[in-house]
Amino acid sequence: MSDDSDLPWIGRPARAALEAAGVTRLADLATWTERDVLALHGVGPKAVRVLREAMAAAGHAFAE
Repeated sequence: MSDDSDLPWIGRPARAALEAAGVTRLADLATWTERDVLALHGVGPKAVRVLREAMAAAGHAFAE
């Protein structure tokens, strides 16, 4: 994962899936829906919940 990543710890498989999809920052996820993120192999409901909470704290949200 990139040194400038602000992604919370969500587990190695989920982080690897996001990295493979080009996501390194919470702001990158603002163009993704929760359903799209869940479709990535290695990302489950807990990871999406953690990401949603971190995004909200940073002023971001998943796309509708």
